[in-house]
Amino acid sequence: MPMPTIRMYSTAVCPYCLRAKDLLRRRGVEHIEEVRVDLDPQARQDMMRRTGRRTVPQIYIGDTHVGGCDELHALDAAGGLSILLQGRASA
Repeated sequence: MPMPTIRMYSTAVCPYCLRAKDLLRRRGVEHIEEVRVDLDPQARQDMMRRTGRRTVPQIYIGDTHVGGCDELHALDAAGGLSILLQGRASA
């Protein structure tokens, strides 16, 4: 089964975005569809509408909104990230 699409709303200078990308790469993610909200005000509005949040990163794995960096790391620590990346379950 192919890995689901990873979409991350981010900014260039966000250390949490960098930490999240690093974790995803360590878990085998080769491509992250990065949406730079610092370059596109409409993308920021879309992120806030979809997630109800104003902070970055906001991470989607497939259709599942994982949340931010802390939620991504918690999901990984609980063993759920690898399952979600394999497309077998939702968070």
